[in-house]
Amino acid sequence: MSAAAKISRKMPSDIAAMKGQSPIVCLTAYTTPMARIMDPHCDLVLVGDSLGMVVHGLESTLGVTLEMMILHGQAVARGAQAACIVVDMPFGSYEESPAQAFRNAARIMAETGAQAVKLEGGAHMADTIRFLVQRGIPVVAHIGLTPQSVNVFGGYKVQGRGDAAARLMADAVAVDEAGAFAVTLEKVPQGLADRITAEISVPTIGIGASVNCDGQVLVVDDMLGLFTAFKPKFVKRYAQLGDAAGQAVAAYAEEVRARRFPAPEHMFSDEVKK
Repeated sequence: MSAAAKISRKMPSDIAAMKGQSPIVCLTAYTTPMARIMDPHCDLVLVGDSLGMVVHGLESTLGVTLEMMILHGQAVARGAQAACIVVDMPFGSYEESPAQAFRNAARIMAETGAQAVKLEGGAHMADTIRFLVQRGIPVVAHIGLTPQSVNVFGGYKVQGRGDAAARLMADAVAVDEAGAFAVTLEKVPQGLADRITAEISVPTIGIGASVNCDGQVLVVDDMLGLFTAFKPKFVKRYAQLGDAAGQAVAAYAEEVRARRFPAPEHMFSDEVKK
């Protein structure tokens, strides 16, 4: 590909500049083929630690390792040429100290080619976010329901109702002031999500928040109907590919058992070509 034809990639600064201008389209990706499919349509592609459940069959994101995130980040980077790639920092890879967070975030970016990392936490992670940003690592903050803290929350519950709204607003302001270039709001009441979006200077990306957030993100396997173990309220299924895949596998199995596959057009003759 010539230099003139090279695709221009969106960078964290481009995503930040979209606030109030154009809704940000984001989906998760874990593999090269899926990244290629979504790349023409997405502004931001997230290599989410949801891969623990979606790809690896874990019960939560807590068992996801740094090596897993790097492996899938590398795969996505091979498929996405235009979208800004953000890789989740897994549980235990950043909470200990800003220095620990920097070591692991730097490794993620160096080994995957991603443009940014995402980490969970509000005001208590502000110093870590500031430490990373000051050292050249763009950060997306994640507040509201933070799945890595599911044991503290006692389940996957809506966050920010009642008296907790002020705390969540303070979290949003803190990560904004610390230098995050975007903030993910997960399972946050619509009114509060709207107030946060209006209050902070960087884009909000909602997942179970509000249509008025600056962008939206979903787990791609959820919206395609590939992951069907459960369906959160905030998920809209745009396809039922899991059903289609099951039907295709059943048809294949039937044809193999009936010896209808492979057919002549799928096999090779004994004739030696001259």
